[in-house]
Amino acid sequence: MILHLYIARRFLLAFLAVFAIFLGIFVLLDMVEQIRKFDSDTVGFLEIVKLTLLNVPQGLYRILPLIMIFATLTLFLTLARTSELVITRASGRSALRSLITPVIVAMLIGAFSVAVFNPIVAATSKQYEVLANRHLKGTSSVLSISDEGLWLRQGGPEGQTVIRAARSNLDGAQLFGVSFMGFGPDSTPSYRIEAESAALQPGYWDIRNAKKWNLVEGRIAEKSASIAETMQISSNLTLEQIRDSFGTPASIPIWELPAFIGQLEAAGFSARSHRVWLHMELALPLLMAGMVLVGAGFTMRHTRFGRTGPMVLAALGLGFGVYFVRNFAQILGDSGQIPVPLAAWSVPLAAILLSLGILLNLEDG
Repeated sequence: MILHLYIARRFLLAFLAVFAIFLGIFVLLDMVEQIRKFDSDTVGFLEIVKLTLLNVPQGLYRILPLIMIFATLTLFLTLARTSELVITRASGRSALRSLITPVIVAMLIGAFSVAVFNPIVAATSKQYEVLANRHLKGTSSVLSISDEGLWLRQGGPEGQTVIRAARSNLDGAQLFGVSFMGFGPDSTPSYRIEAESAALQPGYWDIRNAKKWNLVEGRIAEKSASIAETMQISSNLTLEQIRDSFGTPASIPIWELPAFIGQLEAAGFSARSHRVWLHMELALPLLMAGMVLVGAGFTMRHTRFGRTGPMVLAALGLGFGVYFVRNFAQILGDSGQIPVPLAAWSVPLAAILLSLGILLNLEDG
């Protein structure tokens, strides 16, 4: 038990050290990128630092599996150099038993990352997008999803228009059960439209089976109401703006993601990419354990045996390969080429089984 706790403590310290190194590198690189991206005349240094600190957690969270394999290599190379692995084997403990605590620590780090670090990353990345869009374009999201349906906002010289729809098609180009509420330049209501459907065309909304009320002060709106089979309202919205307003699944906390998926599907949009992200987050502890096993499979050797450099390169190559195959599987899952569970869970399980095979062959073979 004491030996397990010792290895677990050494592994946790190695992970924290590698994490701190990558944090410093990311802060420096991202600060340079923010300085290049934003105009220094309008965005001061303190604002650059704020944008950097908001953007760095997202990058670190994305490469946590790579940090894990670097921490694994650091641990076992250190233990091999000090002959602690030899002493462990001489005491009667096999290599697989020595891996129990690193794997458990890795899975706990993965679970902590999903439960705690993920919401932090979601909050900081969302705030970063808001501030970055404000500095770049002066705009914010035009779409919002709620239990009542979806809401859109558009503006122009004649004022603002708020659009609510019960549901939509997959890309947001056509709305059903839609209401338009127009506001003049002085923010007073000017008209209201209730329609069966509305399709977004270049430069306007094509509205079908609509009833329009002119909200003029001092007049009864119902008396001036008009009904039309077709109607058009000018619009500066594009499909790209609507799609971009969803943001990335990573900007939604893991605890809120299932409810958001339900709202998205109830509104008529496809939530496949969000489902893939949810499953991949749930599979993160297994991926972290797989990275530990991959790194250990090539480095749990005494340095006296030689070939340490090629073995480290092989471990890094296999670890990076697992990481990029996982990203490729996510792309296939988002596009619908493979089922969601296969995209999320197959790569971590394959990494664990492959590395166990390597360990059994090198250690006990």
